[in-house]
Amino acid sequence: MAASETNSMDSLVSSLLNSFRLVPPSATPAMLDCILASTALSPSLLFSSLLNAFPNLAKVIINESGKLDAQQSNYIGSFVGSLCHLMRKSGTNLVVLQFFIWKIFIPLMKLVHEHDLEILNETAESFFHLVIDANTWEVVEMTLVPFFLRLVGLSMGMLQNEELAIYRWSRHSISLGFDDQLTELDMDKESMLSQFESFPLHISCHILTSILDAALRGKRAAGSTSELILASGCNGEKISGNFLWDLCNMTVQMLLQSSEHRSSAMRFLLPFIFKAFVSQHSFEVSVQGHTYILSRMNLFMKIWKCCKILFSLGPLERRDAYGLLSLYLSFFSSIDECEDGGMGEGDEGFDIRVEKEFWDEIKRGLVDKEGLVRKHSLHILKMALRMNEGSQGYPGVSEVIPSGKSSVPRAMTRRELWADKEAKSLGVGKICISAVPCLNSQQKWRAFLLLYEMLEEYGTHLVEAAWNHQITLLLRFSFPHDNSVNSNGGVLYQNQMETLGGIFNWLSILWERGFYHDNPQVRCLIMQSFLGIEWKNYGNCAKLVPEDFVLGPFMQGLNDPVHHKDFGIKGVYSSRTIEGATKFLCQYSAFQNMRKHIAFLSNLASVAKQQSFRRAGLMGLAECIASAACGVQTHNGNQVELCKAASPDMVKGESVPGSSSHDDIRDLLDGLRFVIESSKQHFNQNYRFRVCEKVLDASVSAISTFDVPLEILLHFISTLPREFTDYGGLLRAKVREWILACGVNHHSYNFCGAKVQLLEHLCDFPRRFTSHHHFLDASGTYDDEDLNVWEFEAKRWARVLFLVVKEEHHLDPILTFIRNNGINIRRQDNHSELAPVKFLILVWSLIQELQIMQERMADRGIRVRTRLELGLPEIVDHLSSAEASIIVEKFAELFLFILGEIVSFAESSSSIFWSNMVTEDTDLPYSIKGKLGGPSQRRLSSSSTTTMLQAIISLKTVASISSWCAQFRSDVSLDFAFTSLWKFFWKIVSSPTCDSETEAEICLAAYEALAYVLKALVSAFSSLALDLIMENDKPSTPKPGSRPLLDSLVLNFLHNIKNLIAFGKLVRTRRAILMNWKWICLEALLSIPNFAFENGVGLESGTFFFSDSAVRWIFTDLVDSLENAGEGSVLPMLRSVRLVLELFASGGILISSCDGVDVQMMWRLVRASWILHLSCNKRRVAPIAAFLSSVLHYSVFSNESMHETDNAPGPLKWFVEKILEEGTKSPRTIRLAALHLTGLWLSNPRTVKYYMKELKLLTLYGSVAFDEDFEAELAENHDARTELSVLAKSPDSELTEAFINTELYARVSVAVLFNKLADLANMEGSKDENENCLAAFESGKMFLLELLDSVVNDKDLAKELYKKYSGIHRRKIRAWQMICIMSRFIDQDILQKVTWSLHISLYRNNLPAVRQYLETFAIHIYLKFPSLVEEHLVPILRDYDMRPQALSSYVFIAANVILHATEAVQSRHLDDLLPPIIPLLTSHHHSLRGFTQVLVYKVLCKLLPFQNSSASGIMPLERRCFEDLKSYLAKNSDCARLRASMEGYLDDFNPKDSITPAGIFTNRVEELEFECVPTSLMEQVITFLNDVREDLRCSMAKDAATIKNESLNSDEDLKRLEISQNLIKEKLLTAVPKDISLDFQKKVTFSKHERQDTDSSFFSGNTETYKPLMEMQKEDQLLDQLLHSRSLATAKIRAGRQNFILVASLLDRIPNLAGLARTCEVFKAAGLAIADANILRDKQFQLISVTAEKWIPIIEVPVSSVKTFLEKKKHEGFSILGLEQTANSISLDQYIFPKKTVLVLGREKEGIPVELIHILDACIEIPQLGVVRSLNVHVSGAIALWEYTRQQRSQ
Repeated sequence: MAASETNSMDSLVSSLLNSFRLVPPSATPAMLDCILASTALSPSLLFSSLLNAFPNLAKVIINESGKLDAQQSNYIGSFVGSLCHLMRKSGTNLVVLQFFIWKIFIPLMKLVHEHDLEILNETAESFFHLVIDANTWEVVEMTLVPFFLRLVGLSMGMLQNEELAIYRWSRHSISLGFDDQLTELDMDKESMLSQFESFPLHISCHILTSILDAALRGKRAAGSTSELILASGCNGEKISGNFLWDLCNMTVQMLLQSSEHRSSAMRFLLPFIFKAFVSQHSFEVSVQGHTYILSRMNLFMKIWKCCKILFSLGPLERRDAYGLLSLYLSFFSSIDECEDGGMGEGDEGFDIRVEKEFWDEIKRGLVDKEGLVRKHSLHILKMALRMNEGSQGYPGVSEVIPSGKSSVPRAMTRRELWADKEAKSLGVGKICISAVPCLNSQQKWRAFLLLYEMLEEYGTHLVEAAWNHQITLLLRFSFPHDNSVNSNGGVLYQNQMETLGGIFNWLSILWERGFYHDNPQVRCLIMQSFLGIEWKNYGNCAKLVPEDFVLGPFMQGLNDPVHHKDFGIKGVYSSRTIEGATKFLCQYSAFQNMRKHIAFLSNLASVAKQQSFRRAGLMGLAECIASAACGVQTHNGNQVELCKAASPDMVKGESVPGSSSHDDIRDLLDGLRFVIESSKQHFNQNYRFRVCEKVLDASVSAISTFDVPLEILLHFISTLPREFTDYGGLLRAKVREWILACGVNHHSYNFCGAKVQLLEHLCDFPRRFTSHHHFLDASGTYDDEDLNVWEFEAKRWARVLFLVVKEEHHLDPILTFIRNNGINIRRQDNHSELAPVKFLILVWSLIQELQIMQERMADRGIRVRTRLELGLPEIVDHLSSAEASIIVEKFAELFLFILGEIVSFAESSSSIFWSNMVTEDTDLPYSIKGKLGGPSQRRLSSSSTTTMLQAIISLKTVASISSWCAQFRSDVSLDFAFTSLWKFFWKIVSSPTCDSETEAEICLAAYEALAYVLKALVSAFSSLALDLIMENDKPSTPKPGSRPLLDSLVLNFLHNIKNLIAFGKLVRTRRAILMNWKWICLEALLSIPNFAFENGVGLESGTFFFSDSAVRWIFTDLVDSLENAGEGSVLPMLRSVRLVLELFASGGILISSCDGVDVQMMWRLVRASWILHLSCNKRRVAPIAAFLSSVLHYSVFSNESMHETDNAPGPLKWFVEKILEEGTKSPRTIRLAALHLTGLWLSNPRTVKYYMKELKLLTLYGSVAFDEDFEAELAENHDARTELSVLAKSPDSELTEAFINTELYARVSVAVLFNKLADLANMEGSKDENENCLAAFESGKMFLLELLDSVVNDKDLAKELYKKYSGIHRRKIRAWQMICIMSRFIDQDILQKVTWSLHISLYRNNLPAVRQYLETFAIHIYLKFPSLVEEHLVPILRDYDMRPQALSSYVFIAANVILHATEAVQSRHLDDLLPPIIPLLTSHHHSLRGFTQVLVYKVLCKLLPFQNSSASGIMPLERRCFEDLKSYLAKNSDCARLRASMEGYLDDFNPKDSITPAGIFTNRVEELEFECVPTSLMEQVITFLNDVREDLRCSMAKDAATIKNESLNSDEDLKRLEISQNLIKEKLLTAVPKDISLDFQKKVTFSKHERQDTDSSFFSGNTETYKPLMEMQKEDQLLDQLLHSRSLATAKIRAGRQNFILVASLLDRIPNLAGLARTCEVFKAAGLAIADANILRDKQFQLISVTAEKWIPIIEVPVSSVKTFLEKKKHEGFSILGLEQTANSISLDQYIFPKKTVLVLGREKEGIPVELIHILDACIEIPQLGVVRSLNVHVSGAIALWEYTRQQRSQ
């Protein structure tokens, strides 16, 4: 081409490109045709030139940083359109098309996608339009299709296509395809393959859908050009089918990939794929020579399969699956219609609604915790039901009205009528059916959707209004009268509601959603609605409720604490919800057969394993289990008959292998056992008893013990708490009757035979127990874990044995077995390693059970005597005390008979400890090789461990038999046994040191056995033991003087332990175990002196148990070890400390030359023990009590140097301060500390003076924490009871024990202490006078002054303003309660200080609950010191300017001083005090006046008896006046009512009793239980007067409402008067010059005085405040005119208000009302209606409204008059609207407000009442997009008012 032609072409192309920016794409073809015609250029040449210009176009796109503007988009579209037009003009060469695709189309797609998808669509549309017109699909198949399929495949990690893919897009395949194109396109392979990089997934999918859409359009267009298609050899249908085949397979794979892939598939691919199948249900394709059918059904099945997989993956995948289902249902809603018209014979279809998994997933989604999932599920359900046509509400269900009958509801309560009206407001219509009143499926579905959306969307008050009514109607009309079930055919989804079972399946979804609702009020409503269903009215269809619902959501809902608000109050462990649940479960299980019944009970009991139950929930579960268990027997008589007819084969003691029913029984017992175990987490004993009782009731009703294997039965019974089943337990008789089936008609027809068989199994247990070894290994070894298992089995057997056995001859087989095996125990050892050990375990378990039985018998004897004294019935036990004693005696004889053989066996077994028979073990068990080992793992070989355990258990059994039998008799065999045990002790103590780890482990085992041996030796310490000790401790050279007997034994023992630890061969955990056994043994050794004296064993003169040095060495060792004590060592160590202190206190009796404990020793003890206390995590009763009794020992507490030294705290005071400081956080600690300290202080009154601060702390202490497990722990834990008994005794145990489990215990103990100290102080002057009496009196005075100083000067206690029931209120009461008790310590020395503090407190403001104690204290003072009455009280009463509250108190004090004074001074007090009281009868203060009337009448009645009226003439004047006054007070009706309201109160008041602990703390009001405070007389008077005022106020309010209603219905004269006044105001406003009236600042701000009035009469001269101001301004006419104009302009602004009235009468919160007033003023509303205009004077209202109430008309409309007000406004032409969410409410942005509007706002929570909704013209709601579906009522009103204003301004 010549240079000129080249320049000309460049100029043409440049001009053409510039024109592309201005010319739209649709005009470019015409423009190009003109250019081609005028220049004679060929289209191909121009095409090539434009193609070469593309790089410049690409630069323009790359340089753009954001979205392209319209000119640039037009530029690209015109450019591409021009190229496509030129290709069409040139004949559409395939090579040119390929060149265009690789050079233009694909690069342009990569550049454009980041800016605008519209450009991409236009580009693709232009290209594919060319392809369709030219039918060049083969180019697309060779280039674009594999290209973009490869891009999508690579994004999923696929390197090549699948085998059945039509289009090959692997790298190799594409490379082969490119080879033919490279030469023609002048491109290298790498540059073409590089196009696959960095292409977004969604763009690839978008282009693929464009290709598919173009292919489908080409297929439709092919009908008119069939000849052309045949000529070209390219079939559009074939291409679309092939491409659709690969695209469908690719899409299915994408659905199971990442979220991005699923999103792209659902957004781009699936809509066009579905579109392809709308008109054609299948495509025929050929793959590798095979023909396949791509059907719609096959695709849908694959999609559904993907959905099922996505459901199980996670919440995100589940949401995508819901989107996929929604897409499927939305695109194929009309498939049925298309199939009817277009499918031929043999066509197949797939309906997802026939899949059960689909409905199950919808149900799961409807109750999902995530709100978005629930919305998706509801949307899909509506689509599946074809009910998503955008209707606002659903007809629901209403009363069925037969034709021609009245529509008035029949027998409906007011609540039901209201609910019916509310249901109609939700869009519920009426169904008029003349035939059988039964709903069809469509109606049931609509009712279901209404109820579900009611829970999801509507307010609480709407749910409350319509829920119960709709559920009742749905149930009623779902059941035909003939009880037949409608089984119509029809659409598959409708069958979900055709059967009763289906209906209840969907109802369970509603109930479950309600149980899990976010609003507690809704949860309560739905639960009560469900439990309130009368199932008998619906054919007893409770059985149709799904079992999964009952076991899952229903039980979880029952666990919700919102349903059990009153649970546990006053010891009642039930609730209305629990009662309803038990009733339902009884009906639910009534029609189950026995096998299904047991399986259901098993599943129900297993619910406790699946979730954690709270107290109320666990009790509800137990009640439900018991109710369901008795359901069959109660409601299904034929089941009982079936049970009676059971075959004899069912009566067995062992289970039948393979029997499913027996397996269910095992599972049931296991579940019931778990419920009992769960109840033990809650420590209240009464609660646990209630749970166990219900579980046992269920067992009795559902299970026959003869069908249960003995092992399972024993395991279950062992779970029951012992306190309920042991001798005298409350459940013992019931358990025994169940085990033996006494009086119960159960499975067994042969009760006697089965009972005998059960006893035989129990008696045969010892034989089976000692002979079964199949679970052990072949070596016959065992370890500690095996031993624990055997002990557990033997103990539970022994427990059940004594529970069942009633007659002694039942034990004969067991006694015979023990006798035979005991005699032959040594011979058994020759052939079995296990039989002797198991036999010994059996004997030991029997002894343990016998000891427990003896303890329970002793406790029961005490309880029986107590109950008989109280006149209560005795608890009957099947085993009498005499029979139990015979059994105990029999076992004692038997054990003594075999004791010798067992001792011999034990001596033989224990020789392992000193015989060195065990060699060093190198082959340790695998579980402890190379490890430290657990606490129970011995670092010995298995055989050595077995030998050690045999020795330990044999010695333990000998010790148990010996100590237990020693209680009954002294026998030769016992002496032999004790001698053997003492010899064992000496051998262990004198054994040599260890040389290896094995020997160290043997020593540790020996000390373990020694602990059991010493316990037996010490408890039965006798003269024999003393002789043996003295014989063993003979010195080689006798020394004169004292001879400590136990020094060598104890010190050698301690040194051996120390050496064993120092040897270093024991690992850390084993050392810890050794230390535990050390302290247990030491405790036993130190307790020998105490048991010796208890058993009557005395020492010779000059003989002692210990030396002083030995005891001090032991004390040092104990103190040094306290800081590092393990949890198991705490009790024995603290007990050892206590025993050491007792030895020091013996003063040379038990130890020689004792100097006692000095201060330094105690400092070391208290510091070490405090560290120990802090390290104990569990605050249990036993450790705390031992801690207190050991450190605060009575022997050191009397030493004053321990409390204070040199004005500094001593060790005990430091310790008490610490323990009480820590006790403020632990109710249990401070309770036990108060118990112990008060006992010590009473015993040592001289020490009380050191603890004033601590006593005040105990007095004011109060905690809301309720330590309910305290009493339960005492009942269960023997150590806790023992340690509690060691603490110092309470001064008045009868009173304090009543408060032991309450927060009052601390101050009750202090009160009792000082009451006893006062009794002790009163002994002063008698023969018993001593220092303690004086110390008691002085300490009482000190504490009284300390308390009075606190109530006067303390920051909190002296406060006058405080809330009722607040912390300050409580502390004030506690302080003055204690001051009243301390009043006995007042004498002349402190009288002045006391009265000064008293009068200050009386003058101050205090609540009546506090003042009554001040008055009691004052009364006691004036009665004790009569001279003070005239000196103090009379002048005070004459001070009538005093506060009425204080004056009332003094009147009460004076009246009681008169009434309770002695006869010697009573007359004088009457003369002094009554005259100043009489004037107060006329006081202006109503409470003082009424109070005085009551008291004066009481005084006059007692001291001025009624006289005969005939004698009135001779009475003096004052006498007659008092008579008339008394007569008036007696006859006046108001005074009589006032006295009647407090009848008996003054008669019960006793000043002497009211200052005692019993008088103060026993007047508990059970309903309130507020600090034991009775209602005061002043409170009675105030309550009475308030009630009278309230009655008067209610009466006045009713009258005011009546007047208001009458005013709202005023006559026309008032209206005309109002209109005329408005006309006059308008004339005045128009007369003001416009330029002057409006010439002021827009934001009007008046001065303070100007705000007082805004009417036109403001400056009329009537206001006195402004007269001087107006006179001063008369001469200044300009200023006067300006002010006048300003006022009129303001009035004009007020008059130009909008016709909008906001009704807020239903609101009561001040901030909302104030905010609405401000909003109404801003938008110039015509008025704001509120319920009470007095609220305008509220400070908070004025602060928020910022004077808005002065500018906006406020209309007072009480709540009772709102309806009348609205009807009046409706007659005036106003539209009445409500701002409320209802089924028919209109969105605010879609509603056009009328000009005259009244808008009603609902209550903050409940909304607009139903009676007002019915008179509204419309309800509007504010559209809400967030999760929180509610707005503040003020905000809502402001939004609505602004929308009204916006619409009015736009008009």
